[in-house]
Amino acid sequence: MIDIITFTTFAIIILVCLYIVVNLYKKCDSLEQWVDSTYVAISNTLTEMQKIDSTGHFEADDEVGVIFTQLKNQLLELEKITEE
Repeated sequence: MIDIITFTTFAIIILVCLYIVVNLYKKCDSLEQWVDSTYVAISNTLTEMQKIDSTGHFEADDEVGVIFTQLKNQLLELEKITEE
């Protein structure tokens, strides 16, 4: 009788742990996809801005150049995250 109670308790604990692991994996996977999509979006935005500014006048400007610099910095930070 005690064997059945022990086995049932152990099985329930294993099922709860399995549910927790699967749930955490799904959350981690969705966060990875979010980071990847954010990286692609920022990269595409920077590329489009550089296409529009083919002569480099806007990038050299003080006010608009800050946006180019910030986008480049964000891409570098996201590259570090995605490489790990």
